[in-house]
Amino acid sequence: MKVPYVFNVQRFSVHDGPGLRTAVFFKGCPLRCPWCHNPESQVFGPEVMVSLGGRRQVVGRAYSVDELVEECSRDILFYDQSGGGVTFTGGEAMAQDLDYLLELATKLRAKGINVGVDTCGVAAQEAFAQMARQADFFLYDLKFIDAAKHREFTGASNALVLKNLELLASLGAVIYLRMILLEGLNADPDTIEATMLWLKNHHIELAGVNLLPYHRFGMDKFAKLGREATEFTTPGPDQLAEIIRQVARYYPGVTIGG
Repeated sequence: MKVPYVFNVQRFSVHDGPGLRTAVFFKGCPLRCPWCHNPESQVFGPEVMVSLGGRRQVVGRAYSVDELVEECSRDILFYDQSGGGVTFTGGEAMAQDLDYLLELATKLRAKGINVGVDTCGVAAQEAFAQMARQADFFLYDLKFIDAAKHREFTGASNALVLKNLELLASLGAVIYLRMILLEGLNADPDTIEATMLWLKNHHIELAGVNLLPYHRFGMDKFAKLGREATEFTTPGPDQLAEIIRQVARYYPGVTIGG
């Protein structure tokens, strides 16, 4: 078993699934999204961030499964009261060692802790097939339905993203779809319609749709890592309202954020 690196264990999270949750941020991702608000999550393994004042911070440390189980169990009372639990995120949780993830999920669920997985969908299908038996839900990112745009802006094909989404749906997994909204790239009516039609034509049942308008959070982190940041534009309020109406014609339970 290969022990992955974690760069944050965020308690009392309210944006990583239902209820109060502890979000475990794994380090390493197969994509290179230029809008990523956690760019320190992209590289597998520790790295150094340097503040504007010159302070150096090593990001990423290894946790054993039992260490994480102990850490995440501290707030089990709050999980019970709020319907929350633990969410594996990152980076890309599903790109980590599968045996590690399965053992972690199994031990958390043995304690009665709900387990969610936040994923970009770029991981082996067998990993999703096995994790579907342990995870209570998936937060599934769908950035671009267009293959060329997905490769251009993330550095990878969306073929696995779509195949794994179909796989999870066929297995009856609880799926909350997450859609980053970038003005001029994927927030226009034609793109939204094409996305919704693909989902319906492929029989993707969703527990909800979370619309995620682009924000600048994390831009300063690129500088701390010595990388160049790219700015995008957020859709305006009227456009967001229209997107909500458009998506709701296909799927109820549309929210901003989540």
